[in-house]
Amino acid sequence: MSDTNSPDLRTVTLDSPIVKGDKTIAFIQLRKPKAGELRGLSLVDVGQLKVDALIKLLPRICIPTITEADAANMDLCDQLACGAEIGSFLLQKSKQADAQLQ
Repeated sequence: MSDTNSPDLRTVTLDSPIVKGDKTIAFIQLRKPKAGELRGLSLVDVGQLKVDALIKLLPRICIPTITEADAANMDLCDQLACGAEIGSFLLQKSKQADAQLQ
């Protein structure tokens, strides 16, 4: 599920919520990453939704904050949904509009 009100923020409802102690995270918001948040990562790996890249990137851009361990333990379909939203951030605005039309 995407937040259409902000082009720099996406909301993903998790099929398998993240449980941290007595707190359950049922959805996360992803901020559009800035260049510094991509440090040490390959744009190719992020664009190809490689698991290692997503595990490193998700904690840097998630609201509420999750850890790399949380990202590594995410249900695969939830991680893929997050990756798809991250991929949409990497498109130029004109390409995003084209993708929405298709």
